[in-house]
This record gives sequence, structure tokens and C-alpha cells, in this order.
Amino acid sequence: MKIGIIGAGSIGTTLAKHLTEAGYEIVISNSRGADSLKEKIKQIGGNIIAGSVQEAAEADVVFLAVRWEQVQEVLSTISLKGKIVIDVTNANLPEFVLAEPGSKTSSEVVNQWAKGAKVVKAFNTLYAQVLAENPEVGGGKRVIFYSGNNEDAKEVVSGIINRIGFAGVDLGSLNEGGKLQRFPGGSLPTLNLIKLK
Repeated sequence: MKIGIIGAGSIGTTLAKHLTEAGYEIVISNSRGADSLKEKIKQIGGNIIAGSVQEAAEADVVFLAVRWEQVQEVLSTISLKGKIVIDVTNANLPEFVLAEPGSKTSSEVVNQWAKGAKVVKAFNTLYAQVLAENPEVGGGKRVIFYSGNNEDAKEVVSGIINRIGFAGVDLGSLNEGGKLQRFPGGSLPTLNLIKLK
């Protein structure tokens, strides 16, 4: 399975490291172009190449790991129809923190912008430095929460979570789970939980 990562900041590169260690083929991209990623590629190692945002979007599964302010613009330049998109973004904006009950979560907004994609929210509740640590700790596995509206897409994402050493916990739909995963404002962000074997 080829995985694309759009965004090469701390979360994107941390995920790339876990994914390459688990044997996935990775295409990582940023807004500055492939040449700007040469050093990061060397540091990450494994089966990874730098590519354009479009090349990352052509992978089987695509991680969206850019700042919230960039999400709509990035998604407007690529087609993700039919793709599984793992949304790791956080909308650090007052309208999402103070949203009224029944309003859309940030991932539901991403789902609208990523026309035709199967969006799954995951990997957004842990700080990058915690996410970078060994997922197997204290006789168990670090928990990654995920939510989405497409069961098949969630099954694929659950498989990725497990293969890279974490324990996935399904929170339901983007509306239900997204409210719990909201960062800031949800009840789950920054909780570093371990699922014991």
C-alpha cells in the first residue's frame, strides 16, 4: 500500500517515520516542493520519497497534516475522489471551540472540502512528541482515536493504526467522534492512554 502525506511538519514527519518502519511506501509533500524535503527524507529513512502535493494525493491512502488555515486551499488544488483521507488537522479557531450543539465538526468541514473522499479523523489528539515515542509502552499500546462515516475506510485506517504499533479506538461518525476529538474543546485531546493487552 502506498501512503501519501500532505504536510511535512512535526506530525507529518513523525507519521512518516512510523509508517516507513512498518514497511509502507511513502510519498511526503509540502507547499515548498520536493527539493526542500531532502534532509527530512534522509532523517526518516526507509521506503520514502519526496513528491508534489499532487503526487501524494495519488497514493492509496492520504494523510492530511497541514495547518488548519491551509486545509481548504490545499484541498481545492487536488482531487481525492474515492480516496481514504486521514485528517490529522486541528481547527484552533473560536468558531469550532464555541460551536453550538448540532453544528459541524472540523472534520465534517474537511469532508465537504475533500469532495468525494472518505475522510477518517485520526492521529490528532496526541502532541507530536508523544506520537513520536514508541507506541508499545507499559505492557500495552498507546491509543489512537479515530472516527469516520465510511465503515470500510475506518477498517483500513484501523489496520494502519495497528500495523504501526498503536491501538485504535473507533469513536463512531465524524459528527459524534469529531466532537470528542476536537482540539481544543473535546474531551480526548492530549490524553495519553494505554490499552493493555
